[in-house]
Amino acid sequence: MSQRETFSSRLGLLATMVGLAVGLGNVWRFPYMVGQFGGAAFILLYVGIAGLIGVPALMGEWSLGRHTRRGTLGAYERVGVPGGRRVAWLLIGIVWFAVAYYTNAIGWVVYHALAELLAPLGRPIDPSRILPPETGFSGQAFGLQLGFTALVLLAEAAIILRGVRAGIETASKIITPVLFAVLLIVIVRSVTLPGASEGIRWLLAFDAASITPTVAIAALGQVVFSIGLGGTLMLVYGSYLGGDANIRSDAIWTVLGDTGAGLLAGLAIFPAVFAFGMEPGSGPGLLFATLPQIFAQLPAGWVFGALFFGGLSGAALLSGIAAYEVIVAGFTDTFGWSRRRATWTVYGVSMLLAMPPMINLEIFVPWDLTFGSGGQTFGALVAVVTVGWVMRRATLLEQIAGEAPSRTDRALIHWLRWVVPTAVMAAALWWLLTDVLGAAQGV
Repeated sequence: MSQRETFSSRLGLLATMVGLAVGLGNVWRFPYMVGQFGGAAFILLYVGIAGLIGVPALMGEWSLGRHTRRGTLGAYERVGVPGGRRVAWLLIGIVWFAVAYYTNAIGWVVYHALAELLAPLGRPIDPSRILPPETGFSGQAFGLQLGFTALVLLAEAAIILRGVRAGIETASKIITPVLFAVLLIVIVRSVTLPGASEGIRWLLAFDAASITPTVAIAALGQVVFSIGLGGTLMLVYGSYLGGDANIRSDAIWTVLGDTGAGLLAGLAIFPAVFAFGMEPGSGPGLLFATLPQIFAQLPAGWVFGALFFGGLSGAALLSGIAAYEVIVAGFTDTFGWSRRRATWTVYGVSMLLAMPPMINLEIFVPWDLTFGSGGQTFGALVAVVTVGWVMRRATLLEQIAGEAPSRTDRALIHWLRWVVPTAVMAAALWWLLTDVLGAAQGV
């Protein structure tokens, strides 16, 4: 068997990991979660949970991947999980269905970037044309989504075919810094708008009464979603870590970069939202409905709109590549397929799976809740239980701390065994009660 490819440098590793983690989870989902769950109170809880739960869980997934040198299909079986192959196929299936709706959403972002670019050329297009209708069927929206989803998957396939270093790592080293630069540019424009100070005050105003169990669990769920936990994406990328990679410090830097992107997105969005008298708690439509209206009212707003949606397209693409790679790695590791054969197989099946959520939001939203929120939380639980209770303690300590673990490292193992699974289980229960059963909204 050929030696497994690894990241070429620490810079490439961190750019790839941060790029994976940022995606739509930070620039789209984080701001609207902040708007819906109390502003600064949600941010404070998010930062604390990211450090206490997100970092250890990420360390665990990377440790499992590097120890087994396998993707999802091989890792659980190799480490000794009962029914490991079946569990892995379930997680692969969840990722594959998630790729479908997530790639659609990336296509929406790319179309919004195109709309901003065409605005000054006298060829304006309505970016909302690509969004699926609330109910029923729109041939125009379906056709646009089909075309842009095919293009996004093609771009992901082209990068994945080049492998880890020449493809995934190289793309990440270009796209990740560009995203942060774009966010800084948009922040400068946003905070200098008349009335923007109200948005900054709202974002930073802390109300202790806003810290409730519901907000805490919502923040925990966002941590799982944002960092890319789930026993699949980060596990596969962990299998590409070199033996000299410092899992502890790299996990901390990855979560810091991911959290920083979310905070920057909030500073880019909310001052402008308040400057134009719009609603900060408008939910998922904050990105696709509210922001285009703001850019349309700004002098030379198309420049900032094109930068924002263009940078977001790149970040979302990196997350999409990671999900794509999970499935490709499963076929190459387990069945010995060539990377080319696996890549084009995943492309074809992904196009078929992407079609149902294109129809309308009555399909898209439950698809997202099931395979995104629910599936990813379930996968994260499987991963942390595997790391804490199935993986040998000595092996885990060696992966995290090397040959001389400290007392803190040994305490971390207990934290991974007891606290992290309990927290992830709480997030799963919250998702079940609120998104599935519609209960516990007033907690």
